[in-house]
Amino acid sequence: MGDVVHALPAISDIRRLRPGITIDWLVEAPFAAIPRLHPAVRRVLPLGWRKWRKTLWRADTRAAMAALRAELRSEPYDLVLDLQGLLKSVMWGLQARGPLVGYDRASIREPAAALCYRRTASVSRELHAVDRCRRLAAAHLGYPLPAEPPDFGIAPPVGSWRAPVLSAALIPCASRPEKLWPEDRWIAIGRRLQQAQLKPVLIWGSDEERQRAERIAAGCDGIVPPFLSVADTAAVLGQVRQIVGLDTGFSHLGAAFGAPTIGIYCDHEPGLAGITGPGRVASLGGRGQVPTLDAVMAQLERHLLR
Repeated sequence: MGDVVHALPAISDIRRLRPGITIDWLVEAPFAAIPRLHPAVRRVLPLGWRKWRKTLWRADTRAAMAALRAELRSEPYDLVLDLQGLLKSVMWGLQARGPLVGYDRASIREPAAALCYRRTASVSRELHAVDRCRRLAAAHLGYPLPAEPPDFGIAPPVGSWRAPVLSAALIPCASRPEKLWPEDRWIAIGRRLQQAQLKPVLIWGSDEERQRAERIAAGCDGIVPPFLSVADTAAVLGQVRQIVGLDTGFSHLGAAFGAPTIGIYCDHEPGLAGITGPGRVASLGGRGQVPTLDAVMAQLERHLLR
């Protein structure tokens, strides 16, 4: 999900500097709600590869893959831009009718993928993911890199569940256990938010995450919403006054909406994928540097003072 969020400013650049271009977006199905929020995207093509690769022998899987391939080839494209730079994205980018372009071998995440491009561009791997996407799009569409800050170009949708008017989102769940932050620290953050008259809303997406959210909510009088889709969660993140979250896609999405966001990094360096957005943002911790409660609390105090 973070990759999808980080690609949004490149779409905003294209819309502004190459007006009239029609943009379709091929994206993993669980995250399709995010590009649908951008007004420059005409059509979102959901890709179920995460699910399909486990059942390639099944007739319904093969039929779904064939249907997507037919949709990708239903009209010619002037350019097929691979912003992810993986063998997976190359494999599906090649299904579209148009020249596939992307990063060169020194810039790409999976160097073998660069062999499949019609044209490549060099983009430093030391840049933030948002900057890399913007530079790649500028190189292949032939416009100068904009000097303006990234414009994510999205507004929160209307969801099926509303958070309290004065609320904050806590996102204590992540894709890997190494990314987790101790629950007692989340409870302390939740209690401080309560003192600031902000009701903690615990974001979750699986049974295990729901149980963790309920334990934290019980310790800080927070709220655990029902299961929410990506679109419904996006709506909540667009309502809250503050977000504190792990290195996960929803933290990046909330920051893209402009919400004050603190990102907690326990197993990854934030430099190349830190929290970024038009509001107040901070990324704390890194590989082997689990942020202390005092460090996160101090950053939260700075946010609450404004």
